[in-house]
Amino acid sequence: MNWILVFLSGLITYFLRYSMISLIKKDMLSEKTKTLLSYVPSAVFPALIFPAVFLNNAGSIVDYNEPKIIAFLIAILIGYVSKNILATILAGLVSYWIIIFF
Repeated sequence: MNWILVFLSGLITYFLRYSMISLIKKDMLSEKTKTLLSYVPSAVFPALIFPAVFLNNAGSIVDYNEPKIIAFLIAILIGYVSKNILATILAGLVSYWIIIFF
């Protein structure tokens, strides 16, 4: 019963969000609004990632030699050089796994 409720609430949430996106026609938004909305993913992504990398479970800042910080710096370097989001994510994950398991 619980999984059915989880599935149904997920479907309801998805369709509510999709309906708002599908109802907006491309001509309804001005060019300035489209330009401003194009910056939203770039602003939200660091807000989600930085606390997970730089804060520990107690909410204080982690040390500079923490494996998360090292993997984060490697991912930034790979992202800057390759300009490829998939390569950046994979480099961060693989470097983190190598650091913590070996």
